[in-house]
Amino acid sequence: MSAQIANDDEMITGINVTPLVDITLVLLVILMVTASYVTSRAIPVELPKGATGEGTPTTLTISIDKDGRTFLDAEAISDAALQTKIKAVHDADPETRAIIAADGRTIHSNVIHVIDILRRENVTKFAINVDPEEVARP
Repeated sequence: MSAQIANDDEMITGINVTPLVDITLVLLVILMVTASYVTSRAIPVELPKGATGEGTPTTLTISIDKDGRTFLDAEAISDAALQTKIKAVHDADPETRAIIAADGRTIHSNVIHVIDILRRENVTKFAINVDPEEVARP
């Protein structure tokens, strides 16, 4: 029996994309983790005007504390005032969105009440803010 001799002079015809996929997934995870810090920790600045600039949809931040008090952009607000403010903002920008941050100890009906107010004023794009948990790996 004769032994096979490997020919090292052959051209590589296939590309291994596994390292590229690994790097891409790591970058995606880093982007997802840091994106929340960028949006929530913005520094207030006075932006210059631009003729070709595009506006972003208005985002309302509604918070509900453990006692059921409602806050709009960190200021206490009554239900009637909240509804009036949402209506005014939605009339100015039909793409208005809302983020609801409710304390975990608040009554569920308080959150549903805020969602009802949003829906009555045609703000249907909203999210409920949560604090992500660490998942235990086996």
